[in-house]
Amino acid sequence: MKVDFWLLSRDPAERVVAMIAERVLGDGGRVLVVSDDAAQREALDAALWEGKPEAFLAHGTAGGEHDARQPILISDACATPNTASACILADGKWRAETLEGGAFERVFLLFDDSGRDAARTAWREVSAREGLERSFYEQREGRWVKVA
Repeated sequence: MKVDFWLLSRDPAERVVAMIAERVLGDGGRVLVVSDDAAQREALDAALWEGKPEAFLAHGTAGGEHDARQPILISDACATPNTASACILADGKWRAETLEGGAFERVFLLFDDSGRDAARTAWREVSAREGLERSFYEQREGRWVKVA
C-alpha cells in the first residue's frame, strides 16, 4: 500500500482532489474522498462537476441509493461502498483506519501549513508499519514534485 502526503500551498484541496481522482480513474480505479466538513464536501462536489468539461468526473455523495456504482464517492466516513482503490483525505485529517483491512491500494493525505504537525505525526505512524510505502509531494513553481 502507498500513502502519499500532499502539502497544499497554491492549489485548494478541491482542485487537487479533481487532479488525483482523474488519474486514479484513468488507471481503472475508483476513489473515496473523505472530509468531515460539510461545506468542503459541497465544494468538492461542485469542483468535480465544473473542473474540466473535457474530463467529466462522474461522482456522487454518500448516502444515496447508487453509492456502490459511483466511480468517485464523497463521504464523511472511510467506509467504501464503491469498492474504491484510492482514498483521498481532503480535510487534512489523518485516519489510521484507512490502513486497516486492505481496503485501499493508495491513500492521499492533503494538508496545508496549519496541518503540518499532524501530518508529521501521521508520517511517523506510517513509517512504523511494515509493508507501507510513503511519499511526500509539494508544489514548486506550480508543479507537483515528489520530495521524499
